[in-house]
Amino acid sequence: MRGYTSDKDGYLTRLRRIEGQIRGPQRMVENDEYCIDVLTQIAAATKALQSVSLGLMDEHLKHCVAEAIAVGGDTADAKVREASEAIARLVRS
Repeated sequence: MRGYTSDKDGYLTRLRRIEGQIRGPQRMVENDEYCIDVLTQIAAATKALQSVSLGLMDEHLKHCVAEAIAVGGDTADAKVREASEAIARLVRS
């Protein structure tokens, strides 16, 4: 079971909504709409993805990392390193 499993439906709903948000700028470009309006829609989709990412990271830390730390040893070190690398990827994007 994954940390986000209890709210899987919520995550799927949010991701489907983001999928629709991503199609919006494509239609806007096809319709030659104003650049700033397209950029505004892209910014909104980006923020929505960041929000989902932060939620998933929170779930990962609370569930997977906390569980690994309780076990200790190399497993804990690996999970903490994995979480740190994921955070670094999120910060760079």
